[in-house]
Amino acid sequence: MLLGGLLRCGHCGRKLHVSYSGSNGNTGRYHCRGAQVNHGTDPCIGFGSLRVDQAVSAEVLQRLQPLGMEAAIKAIETSTVQAGEKRRHVELALEQARYEAAHARRQYDAVDPDNRLVAGELERRWNAALVAVRERQDELDALDRHKPEALGEEERRSLLRMGADLELAWHHANATATTRKRIIRAVIREIVVAIEDNHIKMLVHWQGGDHTALSVRKNKAGHHRWGAPPDIEDLIRALARQLPDRAIASLLNRLGKTTGRLNGWTQSRVCTFRNQHDIAVYKKDERSERGEYTLQETAAKLGLRPMTVLRMIRAGDLKAEQYCKGTPWIIRHEDIEQLDIQHHSGRSGHSPLSQSQDQQIQLCQ
Repeated sequence: MLLGGLLRCGHCGRKLHVSYSGSNGNTGRYHCRGAQVNHGTDPCIGFGSLRVDQAVSAEVLQRLQPLGMEAAIKAIETSTVQAGEKRRHVELALEQARYEAAHARRQYDAVDPDNRLVAGELERRWNAALVAVRERQDELDALDRHKPEALGEEERRSLLRMGADLELAWHHANATATTRKRIIRAVIREIVVAIEDNHIKMLVHWQGGDHTALSVRKNKAGHHRWGAPPDIEDLIRALARQLPDRAIASLLNRLGKTTGRLNGWTQSRVCTFRNQHDIAVYKKDERSERGEYTLQETAAKLGLRPMTVLRMIRAGDLKAEQYCKGTPWIIRHEDIEQLDIQHHSGRSGHSPLSQSQDQQIQLCQ
């Protein structure tokens, strides 16, 4: 959670607090309960931290992007001169220590030997100065032994690449949450938050006096960040009227779709998803009862090759529906009955469907 202490409630004006929950205590929420604690009223607002943090971070990166290259070049220059500056400081300290040791020796040599009290004190000072010289010399020798290597070409390219792409640097493994918080607080003074129409409305007050309005959709009750995107639900709902669960899982994986947790689809996951969203299971011969056929079934019915039927669809000679690219073509019985296939058929018979996976995928394009 990156915005603790920066958020202010747009409804009551109080600062928002931070709380953690979940089995591992790593699920963060921002909430306004000042009125509830102080006056016993209902809680004001509350929402999860993930989307809000992501939205504000993206806005900060967008604002800082022009400064990225400048910061990268400055980092290279700083790395180059830092070692030399530290050695120079130690050299100056050593020079000062040697001067003080020489001065202490001259004082000791000038004292009357019979004045033992003064001579003893000057000898002690001389010895202390010699110890300081030895310490500075040891420090300088240690710097020479552990002298950092000059910034290599690969490191230079890496810094420049991260400077050009601040998002890469922001999500780098070495970029801690503490560093991100410091960056955010360096550019943002306060964020006023309100909840309207199931959206989290934010007004970002920048340090320079500018203001930026942001809006983030708020999860409904029972929803969470691991839920699949809405388009997945619509796609599965449409495919469930055409294919069984195993075929749906295979098709979703081929389309590059993942679950809410970024896993691949399996038959059991499709089944669980359907049950959670009240989607009926596909029944055998369900399509034929509705008078609907796939491209391969239509080809078999017409005695044509599947590629011939596909060309007819693309030419507009045969009406067909496809939910999205990659899903099966669906042809209605009445459209097949109205089709004149005399000039489309290159031969009376038809070839079996090719076993080539590339050709089968092409039939769904």
